[in-house]
Amino acid sequence: MNINMTEKAKSEVKEIVMNALGQLIADGKLPAEPLPAFTAEQPADSSHGDFSCNAALASAKTFRKNPRETAGLIAETAVLDGTLFDRIEVAGPGFINFFLKPLWFGETVTAAINEGADYGKTDLGGGKRVLVEFVSANPTGPMHIGNARGGAIGDCLASLLEYAGYNVEREFYVNDAGNQVNKFGLSLDIRYKQLFGSTEEMPEDSYHGQDIIDHAKAFADKYGDKYMSVSEEERRKALVEYALPINIQGLETDLLKYRIKYDTWFKESSLHESGKVKEIVEMLKEKGVTYEKEGAVWFKASDFGDDQDRVLVRANGVPTYFVPDIAYHYNKLVTRGFDKAIDILGADHHGYIARMKAALTALGVDASKLDIVIMQMVRLVRGGETVKLSKRSGKAITLATLLDEIPMDAARFFFNLRDPDTHLEFDLDLAIEESSKNPVFYVQYAHARICRLLEKFAEEGVTVEKIQPSALRYTEEAELAVIRQIAALPDTINEAASSYNPSRITRYVYELAQLFHKFYDSCKIKGESEEVVMSRLALCTAVKTVIKNLLDLLKVEAPEKM
Repeated sequence: MNINMTEKAKSEVKEIVMNALGQLIADGKLPAEPLPAFTAEQPADSSHGDFSCNAALASAKTFRKNPRETAGLIAETAVLDGTLFDRIEVAGPGFINFFLKPLWFGETVTAAINEGADYGKTDLGGGKRVLVEFVSANPTGPMHIGNARGGAIGDCLASLLEYAGYNVEREFYVNDAGNQVNKFGLSLDIRYKQLFGSTEEMPEDSYHGQDIIDHAKAFADKYGDKYMSVSEEERRKALVEYALPINIQGLETDLLKYRIKYDTWFKESSLHESGKVKEIVEMLKEKGVTYEKEGAVWFKASDFGDDQDRVLVRANGVPTYFVPDIAYHYNKLVTRGFDKAIDILGADHHGYIARMKAALTALGVDASKLDIVIMQMVRLVRGGETVKLSKRSGKAITLATLLDEIPMDAARFFFNLRDPDTHLEFDLDLAIEESSKNPVFYVQYAHARICRLLEKFAEEGVTVEKIQPSALRYTEEAELAVIRQIAALPDTINEAASSYNPSRITRYVYELAQLFHKFYDSCKIKGESEEVVMSRLALCTAVKTVIKNLLDLLKVEAPEKM
């Protein structure tokens, strides 16, 4: 188990306070009452202590005593020998503030150095199996900017959960059945026939993109007019079977370029072919949670928390898209037995959550095993103006065209700068700017700056290798602030993983870079005493380790030179 220096200190605070309260009760200075729950936290302002405890405030009613008086008694009675703390102060209405010994700061730095690539990893997940499904873009066309954000969020969330001790798999759900594919076949069919003289017009709701024209031409180049003489059904089937795999391969290629590799590409068509779609309807019927109305089969979703009942099978006998979705989630949680299924979905899917959980509950599945992260829209901005078209093609910007315009690192970092459920303004000018205003450049520069510094000292024979915490001395506030941030990483990992929010990681590493640059600019290394030099080089090494670990998690480069 890796060391969590923050939790170690919080645990000691609670133990010190509990021991003091026990002594005060034994001495008759406090009544023998059950002790209420209390917390130990890090104050925002370190001048108020490194850790603060609210035990006196929480026990005011229990002890029927002024909290400040109780806090004073605890502070007087507390034994600090052999602990991480060297003094206690009482503040405000009764907060008990604890101040750390220098050794804790040295231990934090050495923990980061010694654990290296494992520093910050936790066992929150306990090895539970989690399936993260994200992007799942319609394979009938290219990926748009929403998919680009979903890709960055989903992939980084999967990495974050791995860092927190979960056994994670990434999955892309391929919608290769249903209305969209039928429309794809219709559009290809018309474009193909137009090549051989047909004057049939494209319906307004069909696909009008250049990619459809290109597919039809390539199909005609390969087969000529062979399919003009077959039935419409056979022609459309042939066109879809030709074009859809090309599109799916294109999605996979673009996503690999985006540094996303899936464990599984799960096809919706496999659920239809295996009979699982029909089976789900029969299972719901057997549970007595369906009824027929106007020739259609309905699910009593409103009995399970949804705002209305839902159609499962239309009057024409064709299942709605809802049925294969139920079958898919049943497959995730029951057939494949994942402990948790997480979907990253767009802002228009809010209503989806209640109906899917209702269906799972009706089937006897624990619906709390399904979590859905709703992701808000992205607004691309250039020169302060909203951008909707690509300069190169004059069309809507896709994932592929975006990655032609901005660095990959910027794309992955910027799309994770805000909580998934907040709107994101993506500044295209800032993404390519090489300055401290660009957050990913700023973080990468901190890493490169440390690499260069350590390299220069190594050339002089000064290196940080095995070093004891007791040999490190930190007294400047700029040093201590950096170390506190380093110590906070395991808790930050757990909080980010628990809330499914990888933007906490980008914010954390950006704040660490800020603190490092401030330290580097205010605390001289060259020419100082040997103890100071080694302490500050060790601190730089610890920062470098953490930045590298988190950029790796985000799949962003950690350059050694810039």
